[in-house]
Amino acid sequence: MASPKTIEIVKSTVPVLEEHGTTITKVFYQNMFAEHPELLDIFNETNQKIGRQQNALASTVLAAAKHLDQLEVLLPQVTQISHKHRALQIKPEHYPIVGKHLLGAIKEVLGDAANDDIINAWAEAYGDIAEVFIQLEQAMYEQAMWDGFASFKVVDKTLTGTDIAAFTVVPNPDATSQNSDEAQNIDLDKLTLTAGQYITVKTDPEDSDHLALRHYSLCSTHTDKGIQFAVRRDNRDEHRGLVSNHLHDNVEVGDTLLLSAPAGDFALDSSLIMQNEIPLALISAGVGITPVLAMLEAQVSANPKRPIIWAYACQNAEHHAFKARVEALLEQAEQVEKHIFYSEEGQLLNEEWLATLPVPADVYTCGSMAFMDSIIDGLIALKHSADSVHYEPFGPKMSLKTA
Repeated sequence: MASPKTIEIVKSTVPVLEEHGTTITKVFYQNMFAEHPELLDIFNETNQKIGRQQNALASTVLAAAKHLDQLEVLLPQVTQISHKHRALQIKPEHYPIVGKHLLGAIKEVLGDAANDDIINAWAEAYGDIAEVFIQLEQAMYEQAMWDGFASFKVVDKTLTGTDIAAFTVVPNPDATSQNSDEAQNIDLDKLTLTAGQYITVKTDPEDSDHLALRHYSLCSTHTDKGIQFAVRRDNRDEHRGLVSNHLHDNVEVGDTLLLSAPAGDFALDSSLIMQNEIPLALISAGVGITPVLAMLEAQVSANPKRPIIWAYACQNAEHHAFKARVEALLEQAEQVEKHIFYSEEGQLLNEEWLATLPVPADVYTCGSMAFMDSIIDGLIALKHSADSVHYEPFGPKMSLKTA
């Protein structure tokens, strides 16, 4: 643990981080990528361009400064980030690189205000924080269902809604040991998938000079047909998603993909699955339906008597994803409320509707960052406890203002 003097100095930098944190992280990424362009194969280029990654790191650094004397307070956030790191294959040797450029960015942005005492204190603090991540991630690597990125073959690709493709993949029997990502002895029957988890796809799109890795949520925990996940074609707000368009346009049945093992801590509260008093509320928008669909499947399979509230928002009926599958699963439940919101028809999943939810409820919500901010803020304002609101945004979690 950091020394009392280090804790005192680091905490004294909180006001400066609140003012300059995002500037520091922007400089950090710029300098790190300039010296280590190979790391561009790991980081999400889109999140970099629109500032999500910089905001997320700034929030993480600020939280660490505030809680350096009790890092256990940050365990939920650290665990979530560590799952992402394991999925991306972040290793211990990456942490000194990050530390060097983070301290360098602090010095570059703050200038003479970042004296030797401050830099030395942050160096000690970073070492402690990095060790927490390394130890936690080591356990995750040991528990992963396979090592690194393994080769899988696409056996089904189905469009659901207007812009979401559902993929089913199985271990690739044709992969050879000459490949760096060689075939692994993966037995689908022995995999235990958790509703809410995601896999990570490694691609080499023609439109990029770098490899590109993206996380995609599982839409089922059943493996009898293979591992199932879904990808929305991301062409909104003048942005063309590099990997999503590559998967939609260039990957077909019979092609292969490289996947790292499922990861993530967005999961149903196991202590509530078998009871029938506290309802399960599954709230999603767009492709955010994917992980909560897997949760719906898991709940009705384990206990169909539990009350379920299903709420889904999308653009219109044509964009309504997994409609038939959801209806088939809801028919298996004994107590169901179903609410569908089409924004083009003026139907909004907003705080007015959230006010109709019972308290307590076991709430799971997923969607865009803006959707998450709105839903989480609304639920907390309506006196839902933070422990009962679970969420998985499609972007860095710490960039949410409510994180």
